[in-house]
Amino acid sequence: MKIRKAIWPILVAAPFMVAGCGNSQNASASGDAAGEQSSFKASYTADGDLITPENWREWVYVGTPVTPHGLNNGAAPFPEVHSVYIDPDSWEHWKNTGEFRQGAILAKELTMLITDGANEDGSTQQVSGRGFFQSGVFSGLEFTIKDAEQYPDEPGNWAYYSSGHAPGVEYPDTMEALPTQACNTCHEVNASEDDFVFVKFYPVLKAAKGG
Repeated sequence: MKIRKAIWPILVAAPFMVAGCGNSQNASASGDAAGEQSSFKASYTADGDLITPENWREWVYVGTPVTPHGLNNGAAPFPEVHSVYIDPDSWEHWKNTGEFRQGAILAKELTMLITDGANEDGSTQQVSGRGFFQSGVFSGLEFTIKDAEQYPDEPGNWAYYSSGHAPGVEYPDTMEALPTQACNTCHEVNASEDDFVFVKFYPVLKAAKGG
């Protein structure tokens, strides 16, 4: 299944996404900018589409932005809960250098909010109090990858991929890179100070930044 029309105007920055890419058991190593050996390397089809990484929920969690409809006049562009992860090798590199390595992968999984009994602002009353709570309904999977060799003409050498946004959406085996204007333009304008990544939304990255 190939997704060709999905739009991901932020991230992960809000931009945004854990085991090996393409094949989570990929043992082939490639040196990154700091000379470390990396087994977390994105894989691509012969047509250049990303082979969807596996086991990304086991990567390092960095943060969860949420901008619900109820707080945005019913028309939030990204109404889901966004849980963001970084691959372990890039995490180690970030802690040591404060930079995203060549080959860095961020994964973002989208989850719908609980809406049963929701208040006008979209919040619900749960055992811990009134607030915004994730449901068990996943609604999308997205990746952003920094790779100067693979994306020499993309701003910051970042490319963005998405399964699309819809409750219960099927995560595809491969993804086609989104056009520059769908995501990278926003990141370039709003997150250029942190290499096109919205680090300010990811407290785990902020706390661990090395260099």
